[in-house]
Parts: sequence; C-alpha cells; structure tokens
Amino acid sequence: MKRIIVIGVTGSGKSTFSKKLSNILGLKYIQLDELFWLPNWEMTPDDQFFKKIDEATKDSSWIIDGNYNRTNHIHWPKADTVIWIDLPLWLTFYQNLSRSFNRALFRKEIWEGTGNKESFSRMFSKDSIVRWLFKTYRPHKKRNEDRLKSIEYSHINFHRLRSRREISDFLLMVAKRSDT
Repeated sequence: MKRIIVIGVTGSGKSTFSKKLSNILGLKYIQLDELFWLPNWEMTPDDQFFKKIDEATKDSSWIIDGNYNRTNHIHWPKADTVIWIDLPLWLTFYQNLSRSFNRALFRKEIWEGTGNKESFSRMFSKDSIVRWLFKTYRPHKKRNEDRLKSIEYSHINFHRLRSRREISDFLLMVAKRSDT
C-alpha cells in the first residue's frame, strides 16, 4: 500500500480515516476538496484542478481522499489500493450533520487560506452538504460496487469497510504490519 485512494460519501469519515492512515504509514496526505475549493467557495476550473491532482500524485507514495469522479482518469490508474468507507446511511447522516453543525457553530476555516466556513444558512440551503448526502448516497454505492467488479481496476486492491469497528480493525492491522 503506497498509493491509496479513500472513497466514501460525504460525511463517511474519509478525511479522518485518511489522516490516521497517513500518520501510521508515513505517507503524504492529499485531500481533493482542499485542491478544489478556492476562497469564497469558488471552484477551481477542471483544467487547473486536474493539474493540481497530477502534480500531487507524482510521488511514489500518497493517500488521497475524495470522490470527484471526473478526476479518476488521473489518480486511479496510479493507485494500488482503494479503501471504500461504506457506512450505513443513518450513521453517515449522523456524522455529516454533526460535522456540519460543529463547523457552523465554531466557524472554523475548513481549508487553510480559503476563508471558507460552514454556516447554518449554508447547512440548510439547496447547496447543503447534508442534502448532497441524500442525493448521492445510492448512486455512489452502485458506482463503487461496479468498480469492485471492473476489469479496468483489476490492478487495485479494494478494501470495503462497512462499520466503525471494521475501520478501527483495519487501522490496527495496518499499524501492526508497519511496526514489523
């Protein structure tokens, strides 16, 4: 495991998991959202976004988290491992809502240098990350199940983690292996 992609719907815990795994393995951590979002919630144009991802994944080892399907042609062919955080909808909803509420309450900048902060009005708007979860949960699950079977990704070692227990056990297993 040297070039790892962590996927999962919004609020599934991709970033938290990826940071922990990065610390265990000593690999560079890349967050696609951080590469994508500019100040004032502006979006990086695709050509620039693709260049940022290509540059970030030039090294021989890294962990990247995010679900920007239009970018898969850049980092998926380079990956040796994909870890899918596939928690039940109720748990993902709880985690997503809790994270959004805390971000809105404490107004902490989400990605350094952007000034982007969650707000209660944004949390309940038509662009809400909570609404995004319900819109994308089932299609995301179907797309990832198809990827598991795809010949195109047969070079990738897939891990599907379906509970907090499986996530903890996986991190513990990786930590034990890296100690030897």
